[in-house]
Amino acid sequence: MNISKEHLELLSKNFKSIDEVTREIINLEAILSLPKGTEHFISDIHGEYAAFDHILRNGSGVIKEKLKEIFENNLTANDINLLATIIYYPEDKLLLLKKEYANKDYKNLKKDLILNLLEVVKVAARKYTRSKVRKILPEGFSYIIEELIYKMEFNSDKQKYYDKIIETIFELDISETFIIKLSYSIQRLIVNHLHIVGDIYDRGPYPDKIMDRLIDYHSVDIQWGNHDMLWIGASCGDLVCIANVLRICARYDNLDIIEDRYGISLRNLLNVAELYYSDDECIEFLPKLTKYDKYSKREVLQIAKMHKAIAIIQFKLEKYFIDKYPEFNLSSRLLLDKIDYKTGNIQIGENNFKLSSCNFPTVDIENPYKLNKDEEILIEKLRESFVSSEKLRKHIDFMINSGAMYKCHNGNLLLHGCMPVDENGDFKGVNYKNKLYKGKEMLDFFDSKVRKAYYSKEQKGHGIFLYLWQGENSPLFGKKDMTTFERYFIDDKESHIELKNPYYKLRDREEFSKKLLKEFGLNEDGHIINGHTPVKATKGEDPIKANGRTIVIDGGMSKAYNKTTGHGGYTLTYNSYGLQIMKHDIFTSRDEAIKLETDIVSTRRVVDKNLNRKMIKDTDTGLELQNQIKVLKILLENYKSGEIREKNNIM
Repeated sequence: MNISKEHLELLSKNFKSIDEVTREIINLEAILSLPKGTEHFISDIHGEYAAFDHILRNGSGVIKEKLKEIFENNLTANDINLLATIIYYPEDKLLLLKKEYANKDYKNLKKDLILNLLEVVKVAARKYTRSKVRKILPEGFSYIIEELIYKMEFNSDKQKYYDKIIETIFELDISETFIIKLSYSIQRLIVNHLHIVGDIYDRGPYPDKIMDRLIDYHSVDIQWGNHDMLWIGASCGDLVCIANVLRICARYDNLDIIEDRYGISLRNLLNVAELYYSDDECIEFLPKLTKYDKYSKREVLQIAKMHKAIAIIQFKLEKYFIDKYPEFNLSSRLLLDKIDYKTGNIQIGENNFKLSSCNFPTVDIENPYKLNKDEEILIEKLRESFVSSEKLRKHIDFMINSGAMYKCHNGNLLLHGCMPVDENGDFKGVNYKNKLYKGKEMLDFFDSKVRKAYYSKEQKGHGIFLYLWQGENSPLFGKKDMTTFERYFIDDKESHIELKNPYYKLRDREEFSKKLLKEFGLNEDGHIINGHTPVKATKGEDPIKANGRTIVIDGGMSKAYNKTTGHGGYTLTYNSYGLQIMKHDIFTSRDEAIKLETDIVSTRRVVDKNLNRKMIKDTDTGLELQNQIKVLKILLENYKSGEIREKNNIM
């Protein structure tokens, strides 16, 4: 390893002497021998905050399993359920227990909880150095917790000391605070890192809460999904993305996300909708309501009108981008000029279909893609509002900085959608300015274009956002066409079919999966972790494919998919012993989880078990540490030879 003297001189400012370098080398070498931390993989949350929050709190069942392991012979199943619920929801559960127990019993219960929680902290902390544990423990309590978890159990001389610590916690009336702090420390200790494999946004009601939760999470990365790409584009002021975001929010009765949470006024959209669709029942655009008594009939119709108004604006806006970037091959999505407005029929390819309705008051038959004056004013005002939303900017900043098109981590490839291929498994690509991008190079190209668009002063995506949302060879979409117009206006379901890329068949084959891993420079014993397509377990589909090389973890966390999948989603964990996939029951409510002490993990499967336990030296972090050790050893040699002087006494 060739390291310049300038580099070593800079490093010597942090490690100023032989003693300091030696201590750091010993420290890093020791860290390499610790077990790897647990990684947690979640995909396709789609705004379902309550289910996501519960899975995050219970670590996809990892915490419950750890409790069973620790207290197998000491606690009953009911006691373990109570302790688990305390760890998941400490504030809420303590509030219920306080009402349920008499004062003396409640104090004894809290004392037992503290002792058991300390035992969990002690076991969970074994994977980490003391310095890292100290950083994880809550400020103000770290010293006390350290004293209690690292106590010499057989040293009777200090037993009174430890008993006094517990007694003082109660005397100062901070026992509940102490339990709460311990519980959240356990959550952090059990799961070391979180991977979000795409699609935080759309369909569900609280994507903003999910983003706030992720921003506060201790260690996380994001692989962008096609729905996330719409919101990234919308925050940049991309008009088609803005229209799509609003259309989907209207469809799933989530316009309050836009108006109440992100502070973007929809008054102008309502005015345009009422002006042009006053006599339209907008049957095709009625929102998908989860609570049917939430609105009056008039309010439901208002949403439907807004839904239709923004959908027609979207279909018009697409024309500009599709014509400007013909290389993206999206012309099949231009359908407003294929309508016979007198007969109510539409020609799509070689097929002629009857429209369910043909009321398009804002469409000029001679120039069907031209926005009228009211639509132009509306969309420009919406652009200004999206771009100036501080909360949206904060969330998308985090998504850009913590996210990417894909991630290679610890031998695994995390990719939301797919790698576009032909029937033979050869990579397909996209032409951009006379250059063909395919395979890993295509994903790197898209990643770079998204970042440049987001950080440029103009924030222009040059059609990239639209293509990633619905392009035939978009790795975030993976279908030939997105039949949005057809699903609204044509009853014949033949027109709704969206042909999937051959990737979704080929990923069942181990040989193909190994080929894809190799494309990203990974060993063939790694795994491809996908989201994007709900696993239809009710029809016998298996999330583990290609002899364990490919794992699909979109199992339907979104309520919109529950009927299709028959369950509440898949998640994945990867600890020092291997990968485990969890299939979850459909989440009912936070209150039920707290009160009844229920969990939602229903099935756990080992994907492949490591013959040898993985240590930090076997991870990406371990490789970085080993490189640091090599550099430090070179610095040490230079100190010993006098090439670089120690700096202990230099002012």
